[in-house]
Amino acid sequence: MRLGPNYFKLFFASAVSNIGDGIGAVAYPWLASALTRNPLLIAFVAVVQRLPWLVFSLPAGAITDRHDRKKLMVGANAARAILTAGVAVAVYSLGTDLASPDQLDDPGLVIDTNTALYLAVLAAALLLGFAEVLYDNTAQTFMPSVVEPEQLEKANGRLWSVEEVTNTFGGPVLGALLLSVSFALPFGIDAITFAVSAALIAWIRPKSRQGTASPVDVMQEDATQEAAEPTSMRAEVAEGFRWLWKHELLRPLALILGLLNMIGALTFSTLVLFAQEVLETSPTEFALLNTGGAVGGIVGGWTASWVSKKLGSGPSLWMTLVLGGATSIVNGLTSEWLVVWAMFGIFMFGAVVWNVITVSLRQAIIPDELLGRVNSVYRFFAWGSMPLGALIGGVMIALAEGPLGRETALRLPFLVAGVANFALLVVAAPRLTSARIDGARAEAEAKA
Repeated sequence: MRLGPNYFKLFFASAVSNIGDGIGAVAYPWLASALTRNPLLIAFVAVVQRLPWLVFSLPAGAITDRHDRKKLMVGANAARAILTAGVAVAVYSLGTDLASPDQLDDPGLVIDTNTALYLAVLAAALLLGFAEVLYDNTAQTFMPSVVEPEQLEKANGRLWSVEEVTNTFGGPVLGALLLSVSFALPFGIDAITFAVSAALIAWIRPKSRQGTASPVDVMQEDATQEAAEPTSMRAEVAEGFRWLWKHELLRPLALILGLLNMIGALTFSTLVLFAQEVLETSPTEFALLNTGGAVGGIVGGWTASWVSKKLGSGPSLWMTLVLGGATSIVNGLTSEWLVVWAMFGIFMFGAVVWNVITVSLRQAIIPDELLGRVNSVYRFFAWGSMPLGALIGGVMIALAEGPLGRETALRLPFLVAGVANFALLVVAAPRLTSARIDGARAEAEAKA
């Protein structure tokens, strides 16, 4: 069965916006490193980017279930286009005298215009984070209105593959090229990608049971809502929270993923400093560093269904923790960016397999009327831990730099993350088994 034209509109919308995300993945940290060498200030940009996942995930789920999902996705990407265009203007007007990172000796901020630009970047990162939370939560609940239930793993796998190609290969390389022309140009192109993505999503015509309802469905729904007692957003969020917390599989899965993401955030928040000072990368090499993840992500996305069938769903998830631990330790010990490139590819293969299996599982077993709220509670636990991890990573380097030296301090988060992944595997393995995953699917199918 073909995935259909609506799926491919969503597919290309995601590809375009992820090119922009990939550009931003290079442009934002490189800009921050041109403003400061302080690991805490660098990490704080990542903290601010991820903070909305902690404070906005739960209400975003209720908003997703209350409103037209397609319109929410269009609005979120339109907002991101406007905000990113604002960053481009701020960088163009305030960043004319920016130094290259290797010219910055002061570990603090360069005063005057650079301080204003740093604050502007923080404000934009926070607002973009809120839009990202709303968009990502809505996008995951939107997929069942685009494809049939039996197509979810295939559809999600293809989507994850193109997102990896554009986000960690095409986008970063393009971002590095644009940075060589102007600090402002990457942000301007990023804004355009969000606008194009919003237009493509607006063109989708989802099935009437979800997303955009038929006129008759809308009239019936409006009449039902008028007759029913109004419910508060807090009550709706609480309903989603109770559903997830009572679920014997999704509760531990969300908590384990939260710990896994917090461990990963230890390293990504100051990756730009590690790349520049330990690996000695140029902007282009820093961009190419992420293409290893793209290769691994492509393989993971296209083979996730096969891997899950061959190994079983549970062992496939355990594999992610093993690969995460091993690759983090190697990264912490090497000084060659090509080695890190390869480790990123191996790690991302496991991460995408995890995502395809778990996202498809949630889409299959959570009732549609609760999908937005339960998904947001899940991601509150899974992603809300990331700002804490990013902050810990920055503090770890700042505290270790004195007694251990700058280079060892920059390596430390990777080594700690590697050990933590293996410790988490001991906790996760008995809770995430193939039998429990298959049982949850069967129970949901029996209730449908």
